[in-house]
Amino acid sequence: MPAKRTNSAPSPYIADPGVRIGHVHLKVANLERALEFYSTILGLEITQRLGDTAVFLSAGGYHHHIALNTWESLGGPPPGPGMTGLYHTAILYPSRPALAGALKRVLSAGIPLEGAADHGVSESIYLRDPDHNGVELYCDRPKETWPRTPDGKLAMYTRPLDLHGLLRELAPDLPVSPGPRDL
Repeated sequence: MPAKRTNSAPSPYIADPGVRIGHVHLKVANLERALEFYSTILGLEITQRLGDTAVFLSAGGYHHHIALNTWESLGGPPPGPGMTGLYHTAILYPSRPALAGALKRVLSAGIPLEGAADHGVSESIYLRDPDHNGVELYCDRPKETWPRTPDGKLAMYTRPLDLHGLLRELAPDLPVSPGPRDL
């Protein structure tokens, strides 16, 4: 007698929980301009430079978190609206005060924010780099505080982020002077 066939699909493959996104490699039009943003403003350190065509940057001595190159994009325009490509690079800060420090540097450099959000699981600030690539600066909340549905599933949301409250992380006893409007 032939084996009975079932219509059940095979179990989906699930990646090892230790898998992480290692780095992002961005095409830029002007290496020095991009380097000013990622190194001088965001504070990533140069780990290696390939002449005037590429540079590798990291935090904490990793080989690289972000690479910038002009191999196919020297002098090129940014991608237009409605085009496919990278939505944003997300840079994870280890704490709320560290994120506040990054926000202060971005604002001091006159870089406009495109948004700021409380997602329940994280707090995020959105902006663009000089090549109009989306950049998210964020910090996670402790996993045990993440919002969940009654049946235990993740229940992320998007709510306004109190930017003044975030900046108070840098000096809790001082009033925050007029700065960014909360988005």
